Amino acid sequence: MPDKSPHRHEAKKAAKTIKEKRADKRAKGIAEADIDPVAHIKKK
Repeated sequence: MPDKSPHRHEAKKAAKTIKEKRADKRAKGIAEADIDPVAHIKKK
């Protein structure tokens, strides 16, 4: 009969979840939004 007790598997960490990826994108967008958008407008 096989051993059915839980075992700890020290596998490598899973990749980022979709939620984590989206949170990173939002955080990056907020950081870029802190820059004054009017200061970067070029006159044509």
